[in-house]
Amino acid sequence: MSVAVEAQGLTRTFGGGRTLFGGRHPAVHAVQSADLTVRTGETLGVVGESGCGKSTLARMLVGLDRPTKGTIRLEGRDATELAGRDPRALAKHIQYVFQDPVASLNPRKTIRQTLEAPMRRLRGLDARAREARLAELMQVVSLREEFLDRYPHEFSGGQAQRIGIARALAADARVIVLDEPVSALDVSVQAQVLNLLDRLKHEFGLTYIFISHDLSVIESVCDRVAVMYFGRIVEVGAARELYAHPRHPYTALLMRSAPTPGKRRIDAEEKPAELPDPLNPPPGCAFASRCPRADAKCREARPPLEPVAVGAIDAAETDGQRAACWHPLLDGASSDNK
Repeated sequence: MSVAVEAQGLTRTFGGGRTLFGGRHPAVHAVQSADLTVRTGETLGVVGESGCGKSTLARMLVGLDRPTKGTIRLEGRDATELAGRDPRALAKHIQYVFQDPVASLNPRKTIRQTLEAPMRRLRGLDARAREARLAELMQVVSLREEFLDRYPHEFSGGQAQRIGIARALAADARVIVLDEPVSALDVSVQAQVLNLLDRLKHEFGLTYIFISHDLSVIESVCDRVAVMYFGRIVEVGAARELYAHPRHPYTALLMRSAPTPGKRRIDAEEKPAELPDPLNPPPGCAFASRCPRADAKCREARPPLEPVAVGAIDAAETDGQRAACWHPLLDGASSDNK
């Protein structure tokens, strides 16, 4: 299968510039040496707790933020070079659906003006072609054409998110990054938007990068899942295998902490979490201070993202799970024994 998006060594730090007296301001390490591969036609989920770097990673992939280090390739072409030659070229390849559907729309512009902008600037469509495309877009996102001349404040959250999806489709991009696209919506509306996204993916041959902290949503819509912690990808694999057999202790902790119907007590950490300092990242595994399996090696050396066994199959011989852990979970269900 061909590769739609590939990121290697992706790093983003904020701050760290020189002070007036020759010193340096403290730097926040938001994303650290992240490697990510997204195959054409799949939905890759990115999960992790708040502040782990999911949205920063997403913004770098679509060109809204520039990486401090690392490379991004879209269908084999360097994204930085592509944007440098023609900023519109990047937007033609990859588009972004924002978390807050209403705030992402310009309150002073009608929906018609919002949707026409990418058609005119990125695709160069004339008035007749734009009108035909507008009618098509409103139909595919199940909104009436009369809504085109209304303003964003006149729509519900679910309707506004459908407009945001239509705006991403207006550029004919093949890759769409969805940053918490349903977290601000009611549960019933979430289901409608998720069903819409699934239909559009197959209808237009789209590739999705789905950012979320909701594990149930990720499990239901994603083919593969990447787990982030403290700016790093600590585990990646097929959604079914990763949920059934988490190999990194942090992934197992996420699974245990997720609320489940009928589950009265959340089986999470016994003591308050000790989070690393983003201004001074630890030299070893960032999860070591919270991990009952951690030893001296975990605190001194950073584990690489490597294949791990899945059941009786050696992941090195298949396209299986990879985990950045010196002591991965062999049974995928417990994190308190080596």
